[in-house]
Amino acid sequence: MALLPILRYPDPRLFTRAAPVVQVNDALRRLAADMAETMYAAPGIGLAATQVNVHKQLIVIDVSEDHSQLMTLINPELLDRGGQCESEEGCLSVPGVYEKVSRAERVRVRALDLEGRSFELDAEGLLAVCIQHEMDHLQGKVFVQYLSSLKQGRIRSKLAKQARITA
Repeated sequence: MALLPILRYPDPRLFTRAAPVVQVNDALRRLAADMAETMYAAPGIGLAATQVNVHKQLIVIDVSEDHSQLMTLINPELLDRGGQCESEEGCLSVPGVYEKVSRAERVRVRALDLEGRSFELDAEGLLAVCIQHEMDHLQGKVFVQYLSSLKQGRIRSKLAKQARITA
């Protein structure tokens, strides 16, 4: 397994729509394993393939404290959503930035697993928020796009300053 470089906002590649996975094979399983290792090392609770510059509909998520509930969603599709919640979100592609975002409180999603089998999942709370956040990445959307233009500008400036300091 390998750690993968994570694209940082406002990298234009983050705004690329991911293509559906046509075949679940060993290469895709290897990518999912590398993504999970990258997510855990970051540390984070979700990572979309778009964030590692692979534009396929693939997400890894683990919202457990002990990293024991890794989920892989291939070609995820939102079937239903309900309720509304506002929670603070962060993103591995937008390091050090946390802002309140409004999302559905509950979701039902259909996806493929690492064997190519279809499954459906009902999620609520943090897991539901995480699924929506990562699915946005597959559509070329970063959570800061839910914020005002002023906040987006401040975030871009902050990240540019961080990049200059670490360069």
